[in-house]
Parts: sequence; C-alpha cells; structure tokens
Amino acid sequence: MSSTTPAQPSRASSGSSSTPPPALSLTERRKAATRMEIARAAGGLFARHGLRATRAEDIAQAAGIAPRTFYRYFASKEEAVAPLYAAGAQRWAEAVREAPAGLTVPEALDHAVRHTLSPGGGVSAASWEWVRTLIRLATTSPALRKVWAEVCQEAEDTLAGVLVERDGAGDREAGDSEAFGSEACGSGVGSRGAGDREGGDRKGDDREAQGADNVAEGPGASPDLRFTAAVASAAVRVAVESWATGDAPATGPDGPAALALRNLAALRDFRWERRP
Repeated sequence: MSSTTPAQPSRASSGSSSTPPPALSLTERRKAATRMEIARAAGGLFARHGLRATRAEDIAQAAGIAPRTFYRYFASKEEAVAPLYAAGAQRWAEAVREAPAGLTVPEALDHAVRHTLSPGGGVSAASWEWVRTLIRLATTSPALRKVWAEVCQEAEDTLAGVLVERDGAGDREAGDSEAFGSEACGSGVGSRGAGDREGGDRKGDDREAQGADNVAEGPGASPDLRFTAAVASAAVRVAVESWATGDAPATGPDGPAALALRNLAALRDFRWERRP
C-alpha cells in the first residue's frame, strides 16, 4: 500500500535493465480495460456521492454495463475500486524497476517517489484531490479498508520481486555481493474476488489482467529483501495516508512526495545485507 496511491493510471513507459513483466494477451488487456472502466465509474461515484449512497447497480449504470456483468468482475461495490488502488501500486513498482541500474536501492526508491508521487508524474494535480477522497474513504469504511490493505500487501510482495530483479542485474553487471541499503516499497497489483463467475473474470484472471508479479511463484525474495520491501512500503504508504487525512496541496513540503522522501531519509542509517 502503497507505498501505493489510487489513481487513474497512466501508460507508463518501459525500459529498464530489469526484466519487464510479461506482455498481456488481447483477452487479458480487454478484461483489464473493462475492470478499469468499472473502477473509474465507482471512484467517481464514491467521490461525488459517498460510499453509502452508491450502489453496485449505480456503478454498473455509470460504466455502461449490466449489474450481472459488474458481478462477473467484482464481488462488491468496495472491491470495484481495487484496480485504482492497484494502478498506483503498479506505477510505483515500475518506477523502481525502471530506475537506472547504477542506482543503489535507496536511490532507486527516491527516484520512484519523485516520478510517481508528484503531480505530473502520472497523476494530475486535480486527480490528486480525487486520490485524497478515495484514501479517506478507506479509513472510514472497514470493507474498503480491507481492499486497500490487500492491495498494499500485494504491492509489498511485488516490490520484493522487483528488488530480486535489481539484485540479479547488479550481480551480472558488478559481479560482487554488495550490501543492500535501506528502504524499499512494495507495490503489487491485486484484485480480490469471491470466486470465479461467468468465465472466471475475477480472482486468478485479475492477477493476469493487471500484470501482477507473484513473488511466491517466481524466484523467492530473501528475508532481507522482503524486510526491505516491507519497511519502505510502510514508509511510503504512511506518507500518502498522512497527506490524505489533511488539507495540504499535493505539491510542496507537506505533499505525498515530500513526506515519503522524509520517511525514507529517516531510514538511511539502516542497511540490509544479502546473505549467501
């Protein structure tokens, strides 16, 4: 969490020394697009009318789909905004993945913060106010908070995988066993679902449609890298949540980027070494 920020996702450019996520099939891209359209409709209604006043049927109507189709993708109205939360997480993970290979872990994290938590870094200044509303709603609704927490956990797992990639790239280029420095932030893309319905559009298909990295299925992250991801994920998540509960603008010394950089800077004395 992220270390995640809910946002209307931008098409981030790729190109890094780390291994990019596998390309999505046409079917997966279509499912992901449908999910995101529903999520945008849900987020807009939540922001305008509030969570309680919005029904799943209202979201379906705003998205131009039938209620039955809505429930093929999401089990509840709260789950409908999961792709928005996850989009911010994915953008963060990609920024860490695409940071120049020569950067240390703390430098890569700072790079990702500056590129994703500032207006213009994928989310406009106006959209950041929309982000604030969605995060505030997550603090007052247990159901929505659960969705936010699950995305944050998956985000942490994904970032651990990104750190494994960067670790391997560093070994190939430097050929040494350099110590890893402090912070990292998690960012996994996830969606929840109460089971597959109507062709399995939720749950397992969610993960594929959003290009999530499942660390458990790939090369495992060491305890050190998982700890690094957990600590930095918390540092960035707390920064975003703290900003959202106040009235400070998205830019300036009390904006999410500044708060996240401040939190990460407080961890500069900590180091985690890779063990053989």
